[in-house]
Amino acid sequence: MKTALIQSDLYWENASENRKRFEAKINSLDSEVNLIVLPEMFSTGFTMNPSAVAETMQGETVLWMKAMAKAKSSAIVGSLVIVENEKYYNRMLFVFPSGEIQFYDKRHLFTLAGEDEFYTAGTQKVIVDYLDWKICLQVCYDLRFPVFVRNVENYDLLLYVANWPKVRTNAWDTLLKARAIENLSYVVGVNRIGLDANNFEHIGHSQAIDFLGNYILEPQETEDVFVLELDKNAMLEARKKFAFLNDKDSFKINLD
Repeated sequence: MKTALIQSDLYWENASENRKRFEAKINSLDSEVNLIVLPEMFSTGFTMNPSAVAETMQGETVLWMKAMAKAKSSAIVGSLVIVENEKYYNRMLFVFPSGEIQFYDKRHLFTLAGEDEFYTAGTQKVIVDYLDWKICLQVCYDLRFPVFVRNVENYDLLLYVANWPKVRTNAWDTLLKARAIENLSYVVGVNRIGLDANNFEHIGHSQAIDFLGNYILEPQETEDVFVLELDKNAMLEARKKFAFLNDKDSFKINLD
């Protein structure tokens, strides 16, 4: 599966300008891809002011994602602030080329920044089926909680979008690699760069890791579009050879 990771600075709470920025980057792709990945809250930055920026599932940014997915014949994924039934969600949308949408609401809200005071936590683990790939959707702080993402569904790709700050970059790099190794799964993490309105610096480190913990794309710090190929057959062969997932513990998670 040919995948494009878009690492970018973000305009603070300015969805229109961010859509223009990402549209230009998407249109810069000189070859067809199957999946385009944008950062967490790509239209606004990681804001704790959801009432000022929230959109509905029929809003301009969702319509833009659908239009771009159709134009590029590629799935597009990223998170944004969604309001639904008077509640705000940090919602990761997976938009198919057909316009169909599946979504995951961030389960683990970042209490250090007060995200839990403004947003509602998700209650479902979401696995998307796309081009014969099973893709697990995750958002930023979810990365710190391995039990929730344990590979009991035999997913093929674990996908993280983030606004992860520079000060904790070592944790980002280390945990992404750990998630790949322990789940025998590809892991892709897409982060932003730049200084946000709260003076938190982000240096990206968007990356892709294979099922054995090897870099396909090493952590990147520049604003750019990174294209790479994921080989499902290679992963399946490794799982046959190293059948570690067969020995995993059984457990149930209470998501209420």
